[in-house]
Amino acid sequence: MHVDLRNYGIRNELATTNKSSVEGKQSKLTPPVEANTSRSAPVATKAVLTCPSVSLTNVLIIRWEINLRDKPSCIRAYRRDNNETSERNCTDERISWESRPDQNPALQIDPVATTHDGYYRCEVAAPDGNFGLGYHLQVLVPPEVTLFRGSNGTLVCRAAAGKPAAQISWTPGGDCHTAEQQLGNGTVTVLSTCRWEDRQVSNVSCSVSHVTGNKTLSFELNPGDQSPLNLTILFITSSILITLVIVGSIWLLKIDCCRMKRSPMSATQRRTIPSMTL
Repeated sequence: MHVDLRNYGIRNELATTNKSSVEGKQSKLTPPVEANTSRSAPVATKAVLTCPSVSLTNVLIIRWEINLRDKPSCIRAYRRDNNETSERNCTDERISWESRPDQNPALQIDPVATTHDGYYRCEVAAPDGNFGLGYHLQVLVPPEVTLFRGSNGTLVCRAAAGKPAAQISWTPGGDCHTAEQQLGNGTVTVLSTCRWEDRQVSNVSCSVSHVTGNKTLSFELNPGDQSPLNLTILFITSSILITLVIVGSIWLLKIDCCRMKRSPMSATQRRTIPSMTL
């Protein structure tokens, strides 16, 4: 049976159920036992949040308060005296009791989505005091990792739609620049662009680190993948070598021509000298 929480004044009863009378003396209020913890859950999985460890035979009221981003607080409660559950502002059907609250008051989220980031708190009222346990829930989304050729001889490593943002590193290191793009669903795309201008590189790898797992991709660089600066240096060097070869060839041809012109004159001189002596 579901009833409206406002008919029962859950807040007031949680605050007063730990009153007790000892030997006719005035009742005294015992401060509630509080605890908070952080919890992470991968997207598209099932998450279960438990209440404080209290014997259910002594429980008077169990109350879950769910605070999600940009949404009003959702309240789910159970009263043991009349075995009734109630809820208010709870529209997400993926968040529910895991079982019958009189047997197991845990809350389940199935399946977990990026919109389930938030604060979840279970409050238990019992004759011996009030107990609270809160969860700061962070939803984890593994990024989609790709490595591809960019413009002007660069490589781009992309970790798309991850939560939280991934970390990217290169081997070997080069001239790299990293940028982040915030997406509307709370995920982040990280782009790292890298080039290697100062030395010849044949193989590079991109390593993506994330709380959901790490991944490494490699890329083979061909001679045509060199940066424009390296290509310019190669072109200039080749041009100089070709010019030197041409100039050297012309110089050698001139030397050969000069030798050929000198050779006939020497022969004529050798023929005329004997005739003059006779």
